[in-house]
Amino acid sequence: MIKSNDYSEADDALPHEHYMKLAMQQAVAAFEADEVPVGAVIVHQQRVIGAAHNMTVQLRDPTAHAEMMAITQAAEAIGDWRLEDCTLYATLEPCPMCAGAILQARIPNVVFGAADPKGGAVESMYTLLSDARLNHKSVVTSGVFAQDCGDILTEFFRNKRAMGKK
Repeated sequence: MIKSNDYSEADDALPHEHYMKLAMQQAVAAFEADEVPVGAVIVHQQRVIGAAHNMTVQLRDPTAHAEMMAITQAAEAIGDWRLEDCTLYATLEPCPMCAGAILQARIPNVVFGAADPKGGAVESMYTLLSDARLNHKSVVTSGVFAQDCGDILTEFFRNKRAMGKK
């Protein structure tokens, strides 16, 4: 079982690793709340201005993905919808909805952990954040703690299947 304190030590890590550990804490919180365990953190000038996890079940809202919730928090924190000097950290490759929101928010840097071969819109199925036809692009760093980010999802869905749920 993955526990939140597994990701509490982040002080001596490199920046991407540090913030991905914070995103993993959010994913663990989602796991514990019986939500799909995805976490996201948005950083502006080395300060976390948004941190969230999936809440689609709790809020009964299909748009309540970790990235969407963190983007809303970050925009509120800086008082602007443009998050031009920010980096978004997500434990799972963003889906098309979240990638679209990242583009709309003008987030220039995106770091994610596990790839999503069935729904990823950054590198796996689509490449929305680097599509030359769009007016904004993001620099993407993938694979940060990919194994850990993938393991929590695997455990979550294994548990669901064992209980006969989808």
